[in-house]
Amino acid sequence: MKAVVFSGTTEGRRFSKKLAELGVAVTVCVATPLGAEEQGEMAGITVHAGRLQPDAMAALLAGADLCVDATHPYAVDATRNIRAAAVQASVEYRRLLRAQSPLPPGCAVFETAAQAAEYLAGTEGNILLATGAKELAVFAGLEPARLYPRVLPTPEGIAACEAANVPHRNIIAMQGPFSLALNKALITQFQIRYLVTKDGGAAGGFAEKVQAAADTGAQLVVLRRPPETGETETQILAYCKEILQWSH
Repeated sequence: MKAVVFSGTTEGRRFSKKLAELGVAVTVCVATPLGAEEQGEMAGITVHAGRLQPDAMAALLAGADLCVDATHPYAVDATRNIRAAAVQASVEYRRLLRAQSPLPPGCAVFETAAQAAEYLAGTEGNILLATGAKELAVFAGLEPARLYPRVLPTPEGIAACEAANVPHRNIIAMQGPFSLALNKALITQFQIRYLVTKDGGAAGGFAEKVQAAADTGAQLVVLRRPPETGETETQILAYCKEILQWSH
């Protein structure tokens, strides 16, 4: 049995390893060299690094028995492309869902980064942006000195900060997920009044951010997760075991 897993997430790494342990030949697709580094090496797993257009995805899926989309809950475009490629290649598509977090009372919740930026424009005080480099441009209209973006330690992450005119002393280039202690230390160190985050679930260290904001008195600002349907790791693995039993 051959499976292609589109990953770059904690749950994608864990799922692909469990799939390989069942004896499935797994190809894991990640967008960046950092994703490949995180995935690591394992028998039965081939890693493909680099962003793919739908046609290239479909070519990669040719001959596979299963396509599993384990991309980030907020990577809406990636999911749409993967789904289209699976249809084009006539390969079974399954979406691996990350469990949502209960949102704490008192947090400010917005559908989009633009709405959050609009809300923050009417406030004062430093902002810890834990939403990733892709969203940075949306917050660039705010006073740059207020912004403390936490981005991946890659040239792209730093470039996004520079494009948003964020002072270099404000850039926090680190790779998560982060502990409660580290979140609190950053909030205290940079006198953060607002912590902006996505609901990254347990894998994205969401609970640690919620607790850090509560402990320090920072206002939590959450970008709501796009609605979607899919399955748990257990459900998809059970389906794979069934296929393997039929094929023996």
